[in-house]
Amino acid sequence: MISLPKEMKAVAFYTKGEPGLHTIPLPPLRPTHMLVKIHSVAVNPTDWKCALYGPPANPFCIVGCDYAGTVVEIGSEVTKPFKVGDRVYGCAHGSNQDEAYDGVFAEYAMVKGDLTMHAPPNVEFEDLCTIPLCAITAGQGLFQPGKGLGLSLPSEGKGKGEWLLIYGGSTTSGCLGIQFAKLAGYKVIVTCSPKNNELVKSRGADEVFDYNDPEWPAKVRKLTDDKLKNVWDTIYEAEKCCEALSSEDEGCHFASCLWTSEPFPRPGVKESNTLMYTMFGETFNKYDKEYPASKEDWEWSKMWMDFTEKLVAEGKIKPHPKRLENGGLEGILKGIQELKAEKVRGEKLVYQISENI
Repeated sequence: MISLPKEMKAVAFYTKGEPGLHTIPLPPLRPTHMLVKIHSVAVNPTDWKCALYGPPANPFCIVGCDYAGTVVEIGSEVTKPFKVGDRVYGCAHGSNQDEAYDGVFAEYAMVKGDLTMHAPPNVEFEDLCTIPLCAITAGQGLFQPGKGLGLSLPSEGKGKGEWLLIYGGSTTSGCLGIQFAKLAGYKVIVTCSPKNNELVKSRGADEVFDYNDPEWPAKVRKLTDDKLKNVWDTIYEAEKCCEALSSEDEGCHFASCLWTSEPFPRPGVKESNTLMYTMFGETFNKYDKEYPASKEDWEWSKMWMDFTEKLVAEGKIKPHPKRLENGGLEGILKGIQELKAEKVRGEKLVYQISENI
């Protein structure tokens, strides 16, 4: 039996906008969760946004969503087969203002068991932690019925060569979206900076356009013979994306993992927005809004994470390029600021928290 400490270090905030390194009690085991000793974590834009704009839970919030590590305790209501000592990776509800212990930038983390993925033996923790959050983001935006575009699943392969545009193709979500969409049988157009052309092509992009080129929407319309019907935007550039869509509104669909208060530029086009945090099947508050628990999202997300686990194990999904940084938990604070300043492009910041046990 593993001997556990009573306290741990974690990146957390007691006051909105002020994350720091703190020593806090080890979280108590919840029935639907597992306690994981964290080995590696990846930093995402949502980490700094939630810490900046959201109030903490009582008395704090642990920051961080993407993790990889080792199972040390398993709750009684976890139905997915795990055992103590298993190597795992997944996505957690970091900076959850309704639950202090849901983040993973810590020496130990309490994670939802049935959404956790088994780590394949041939992929390192530092690579695996770049996948989960953006995998579910891509899954929701591209494939979840009634949420995003609702495309045919990769397991079905019924895309039949239909065009799909992914705006922001060199982001982690974009690169994973390319891979999932190609497995589903779609032809994928992406926008990105020219320096990332080789990256998106290595993930399967069929056509690449420079997002700085003001003519790219017209070029996409010409390429697709004015028949593009589906756009997934990872950055939110709705106006340009709508210009790239077919000039006929019928059947056109714009989906994004971000949104704005500005009016949607093309009312005749269907618009969808997704939020990763609905995957946990729990009521939560974020950005001054309450989101009700969704059993539908919970069940779909379990299926999608199991499916992602299988594809990664089979080598069909490549992790995002990583930049392995020094400093462990304390270093994450610098990484959060780098992301906030938009200094990270085409790669994922990854931090090692501990050695494997």
